[in-house]
Amino acid sequence: MINRVILTGRLTKDPELKYTSSGAAVGSFNLAVNRQFTNANGDREADFINCVIWRKSAENFSNFTHKGSLVGIDGRLQTRNYENQQGQRIYVTEVVVDNFSLLESKTSGSSNANHTQTGSNQIQNKPADKFTNNGQAIDISDDDLPF
Repeated sequence: MINRVILTGRLTKDPELKYTSSGAAVGSFNLAVNRQFTNANGDREADFINCVIWRKSAENFSNFTHKGSLVGIDGRLQTRNYENQQGQRIYVTEVVVDNFSLLESKTSGSSNANHTQTGSNQIQNKPADKFTNNGQAIDISDDDLPF
C-alpha cells in the first residue's frame, strides 16, 4: 500500500509547538495550497490542509517558519478520532509530516540577520568567481562547444 503526500503551500499562521507528557515535541500547522484552476469568477481557490510534525523536526520547523512561509512537505495522510468533552465523536484527517523544505530564503530585511552582519568586525574577502565574468555576457561560439 502507498500513502504519500507531497504538498507545497504557505502557512496560514505561525506553527503551534507543544510537548507531550513524555517530552516529545509536536507541532501543528495549517497549510494553504493553491488549486491549479480558477473558479467561475476567475479567482484561484486554496485548500487548507491540517498538518502535524514530531520531535526535533517539529522544533526546527517552529524555529524557522512563520505565517506566510512557503514550505514543501512530505508525509502521509492519517485519520484519527476522539471523543470531546461533550461526548461527541470527532474525526480528524491530517498530514503527518516526515520531511520539510523551506522554499524561500530569509528576507534580506531581517533585523536579526542585519544585526549579526553589522555587529561583526571581521572583513570577509571572497575570491572572485572566475566563471561569472563579473556579470558581463560571455562570448562563446558554436565551435567552442564540445557537443
